[in-house]
Amino acid sequence: MKKILVTLFQLSVTIALLYWVYHDPTKRAQMAEALRNAHFSWVAFGMVAYVVVEIAAAFRWHVLLKVQGIHLSFWRLSGLFLIGMFYNQFLPGGTGGDIITPDKKAGALLAVVFDRFIGLVALVMITGTLISLRFDFLSQTPETRRLLWLLLVLLGGSILALLSTFVITGFKLFHSLPKRFPGREKLIEISAAYHLYARHWRATLVAFGSSVVAHLATFATFLCAAYALGAGVPLVNFFAVMPVERTISALPISFAGIGLREKILQIMLHGLCGVPEAKAILIGSLSFLIILICCIPGAIVYFFYKPSGVIAHVKMREMQTEVATLGHEISETE
Repeated sequence: MKKILVTLFQLSVTIALLYWVYHDPTKRAQMAEALRNAHFSWVAFGMVAYVVVEIAAAFRWHVLLKVQGIHLSFWRLSGLFLIGMFYNQFLPGGTGGDIITPDKKAGALLAVVFDRFIGLVALVMITGTLISLRFDFLSQTPETRRLLWLLLVLLGGSILALLSTFVITGFKLFHSLPKRFPGREKLIEISAAYHLYARHWRATLVAFGSSVVAHLATFATFLCAAYALGAGVPLVNFFAVMPVERTISALPISFAGIGLREKILQIMLHGLCGVPEAKAILIGSLSFLIILICCIPGAIVYFFYKPSGVIAHVKMREMQTEVATLGHEISETE
C-alpha cells in the first residue's frame, strides 16, 4: 500500500509539473519552432555520450562485484545491467538497476550499496569543484540562488552522511549496537564491505574513476541536447548548472524527475545563460528522451534473458518481486 501511495504521489506531482512548464501556448509554439530547426546530429552525439555512461557504470559494477568474489561473464553482466537500466527508467518504484542473481546475493547486495556510495562520493566531489569555481555565476539571480542553496543543503547532508559512515565503520561502532537493534546484522555487513573495499583500494579507485566518467558523460548528454536545439551555452557554464539539476531532480518527488528536471533547467539556463525558457524546458525533455532510447535495449535483453540455473524465461512480475525484495533490504540498511 505504501509503495502504491508513493507512486500515486509521484505521478500526481509529475502531471502537475508538466502542466506547469508546458501549459503556455506561446512557449509550446516556440518549442515547435526549435524542433523544426533542430540539428539532430547532436542527438546522435548525445546517445553516444549516454552509451559511455552505461559502459562506465557497468564497468564500475563489474569491478565492485569482482572485489566481492562474484565473477560474471561479460554478456551476463551486460544483460543484467541493461535490464536494470530499463527497469529503473520505465517502471515506477525502480531501484536504480539493482537486479542481481540469487547466487551470492549478500555479496551482490553489498556491491550494489557500495556502487551507490561511490557514485555519491564522485558526484559530491564534482559538485564541490564546480560550485567553488562558479559560485558567483550560479548565484546571479534570486531564483538560481535559492536552488543553489538547496543544492548546498543536500550536498552538506551527503557529506555529513559520508563522514558518519567513515567514522562508524572505522571504529566498528555497529558492533556496539544491541543485538535486537533493527538491521544490526545488515549494518555490520556493510561495515565489513567498507573495510573490504578499503583493502582493495586500487579497485575502489578504478570504480571511483568510472563514476566520474559516468557523471561527466551524463552532463555531456544534456549538453548535446542543448546544442541540438541551438542553445550555444559554454561547456563550463553548462556543466556548472548540471549538478543542481542532477541532484534536485533525483529527489523522489516526481516520477523519474520528469517535470522537475524541466523546471530546474528553465530557471537555471534562462536565468544564467540567457537560453529562452521554451528551449530550456525542451532541453530537459529531449535529454530524458535520449536516455530512454538508450535504455530500450534493456527491454530487448529482458525477453531473452535467463538467470543461471533457470530453464524458463523469468516473468516481469517475478523480477519485480525480486527487485522489490532487494530494494527493501537496501532500505533497511540506509
